[in-house]
Amino acid sequence: MPVYQYQCKNCGFVFEEHQSFSDAPLKTCPSCGEDQLRKKYGNVGVVFKGSGFYSTDKSSGSSDS
Repeated sequence: MPVYQYQCKNCGFVFEEHQSFSDAPLKTCPSCGEDQLRKKYGNVGVVFKGSGFYSTDKSSGSSDS
């Protein structure tokens, strides 16, 4: 389940919430109680390191003709 970060426009409170993709976005701030929440979008949580993830990477086996 993805983790979404929310910030209140009214009081500036920032928090994270585990939600399903199909869940409706939260609207009410747990700190001040106002309906002023907005989702914050950040970097993607997946990082590919090493070789083999790109079509331009060469395979480790050599097949000389």
